[in-house]
Order: sequence, then structure tokens, then C-alpha cells
Amino acid sequence: MDEQIVEFVRSRLLQIEDEHKVKILYAVESGSRAWGFESRDSDYDIRFIYAHKKEWYLNILPKRDVIEYPIVDDFDYSGWDLRKALFLMNKSNPVLFEWLRSPIVYFRDDFFYDTMTRLSKKYFYPVSSVYHYLHMADGNYRHYLQEDFVKIKKYFYVLRPVLACMWIEYFKEPPPMEFEKLLVQITANDLLTAINELLAKKKSGIELGTEPKIEIINLFIEDRLRHFETSVNSFDPKKKPNQNLLEEGFIDILRYLENLDIGLVRQLRTFGSG
Repeated sequence: MDEQIVEFVRSRLLQIEDEHKVKILYAVESGSRAWGFESRDSDYDIRFIYAHKKEWYLNILPKRDVIEYPIVDDFDYSGWDLRKALFLMNKSNPVLFEWLRSPIVYFRDDFFYDTMTRLSKKYFYPVSSVYHYLHMADGNYRHYLQEDFVKIKKYFYVLRPVLACMWIEYFKEPPPMEFEKLLVQITANDLLTAINELLAKKKSGIELGTEPKIEIINLFIEDRLRHFETSVNSFDPKKKPNQNLLEEGFIDILRYLENLDIGLVRQLRTFGSG
């Protein structure tokens, strides 16, 4: 990613910290740019996890636990509070697992990241993740890809979740975000060629409009959807750990932050390469 864009995003994230009196612990790209099939006019989908001071969490009534901004000039900023992120970890939220595996990192506090990575290995639940991706793939397929002429770019929004399901079934771990890493699972040369041709067009900026459906890709998608609709319930029903592990992680992170001033926190964050 262009270094000027990366520096612009980091500067805006520091402004968000000051505006909301929070510390951003982790910030990544989450959309098509992280997936590796962005167009020239794709938005920048910046997602982050932040923390308040300890006193903010000592309350009776719940407070707003997200920070959101309207999209301005293709930049979309949205973040979750630390406690919300850990609550979603307990639910094995696939979006959170994707953020933790994003290839484009704007900020990363290493203590926070190491803690979240350790917890994610215990709280990843294959069944709920497959259901998430299966619902996404099936919905997009039914809406966009079953007519004789289809919106070609929608293939990516079906193939990626299908390939994510395959990854989870085989590796029993969260799938990588990058579409090309998921593609290594495709061994049929004719199918792989058809997908790679689409990918090359998408990344080159060629407008992918309405065209005849690609039969070989449709057959693959239909086969995988049928497979996962019947097989997901046979996945190993992994037992969820006790929530005490999350509470301990939450306290550890707050204690760590309490011992640091905001300037030092900023210095300790690892800057991704973009």
C-alpha cells in the first residue's frame, strides 16, 4: 500500500484517540484491500480496537462501545472497545478473527496483540465460523449469480467465504484474509485458471459488469455449498473455555496500559508495513 496513504491513516487514528480520549491498540485494513482483490476506487476500510482508562469501565449502566465515522473521501473508520472485542471473542466472532489476521496493519500494540492471539486460539469455534461464511456465500450466490447473466465481481464475495469454509474444515483454524492464500486449496487447473483470470481483471481495474455466468465456477460453488450445508453439524463440537480466561486477559491489558503513559504506548506500537 502507498506509504502516503498509510501515514495519512495513522495520523487520522491519532486524532481519533485524542477526540475520544482512548488508546488505539490495534488498527488494520479489513475490506477488499486486505482480501487482495480491491479495485482502483475501493474504499479504505480501517478497523480498530481501543481502550479507555480503567475508570471508564467502572459503571452501572452500559456506555457506547463503538466509534464510527461517516465515510469521507473513501476512508471508512470504525472501532470496537476492548471489552466489546473480548465479548465477541467469547462468541467466536469471525470478523474479529479476520482483523487479527489482516495483512495490512496500521497500529499494533504487541502486548495487546500477543494476548488476543493467545486467547483466539482457545476461543475459535469452527462450527460458528463455518455458519458465518456459509450464510455469506449462500446469500450472495442466490442474489447475484444464478441467472444466465450475472454481476461478475460478485464471484469474489461468494468464492472467498466458500474457500474460508474449506480452510476451516481442513486446518481447524481461522482462515487467512488474503484471497490468494485461500486459493492454494484449488487443485483443479481449469477452475483455478478461470478464477485467476477474474482476479487479474479485478486487480487491473477493468470494470467487471454484467456478463454470462462462468459455469465452471458456478458448479464448484454449488458443490461446496451443498457439502457444507450437510457437513457443518458433524464438525467437532469444541467446548468453549471458561470466560475467566477472557476476564484475566481484560485485566492484564488494563493493568499494562495503566502503567504506561499515552506517549509511551504510541512508541511501543508496532507499525505495519502497509
